[in-house]
Amino acid sequence: MTARAPARRKTLLLVGCGKMGGALLEGWKRNRVGAFHVVEPAPTTRVKGARYYAAPDLLPRTLKPDAVVFAIKPQDFDAALPYYRRFAQASAVVLSIAAGKTIPGMTRVLGADAPIVRAMPNTPAAIGRGISVACAGPGVTSAARALCGRLLEAVGSVAWIEDEALMDAVTAVSGSGPAYVFLLIECLAAAGEGQGLAPALAMKLALETVAGAGELARQSPDGVAQLREAVTSPGGTTRAALDVLMGEDGLAALLRHAVAAATRRSKELAQ
Repeated sequence: MTARAPARRKTLLLVGCGKMGGALLEGWKRNRVGAFHVVEPAPTTRVKGARYYAAPDLLPRTLKPDAVVFAIKPQDFDAALPYYRRFAQASAVVLSIAAGKTIPGMTRVLGADAPIVRAMPNTPAAIGRGISVACAGPGVTSAARALCGRLLEAVGSVAWIEDEALMDAVTAVSGSGPAYVFLLIECLAAAGEGQGLAPALAMKLALETVAGAGELARQSPDGVAQLREAVTSPGGTTRAALDVLMGEDGLAALLRHAVAAATRRSKELAQ
């Protein structure tokens, strides 16, 4: 029997290496995804084995990446994108995590046949616990989609959607969502302080409660509503608190308004 040849290592070009780009790069290194080239004028950290370039015009003309990953700020995106058209025209899949930058908008610059995947990760990617939602453009092959999935899975779980219009809601729920959870921790700790707890103890209780409850919800076969009900005794302390949180102007209403506001803003930024 003829031995199967080992799979060729993928060549990856990362554009931007801030917090999210750096998290991706660390995840790729841990998972041995491929060989890395990074365009970043002022890298704060360097990953061993990656090649760094201060500007796109310094990239070797012979470079043929399998994927070009954009992890730059949206305000810098439009000026940077044209420099990478040659890679998209050579069939490199373009994976963009720039908020508000649409597949049709990128196609106008990179070409009608450019394979483009748009994704929205979130900040827990820094510890490998992110959630990314991705949408593939019409020029993306199954192999290119699989590669993008693998790149995103290096920092957490991945979900795919077919309708790019849903990315605004995704941004509002999971992209911005960590900030909502951090605010919950802040507010829960402050409320504990208001009832006489020392600040350090109140923060520890809030942090560990949110982290533990989240992990329990993730691992439990029960739904979150069942988990909530299991903690809630009739006439007990939890019930008294939930009567406030589940009131007409309570947490559910606040989150509906918050997510709607973030969704609207995401749509405005995409225009």
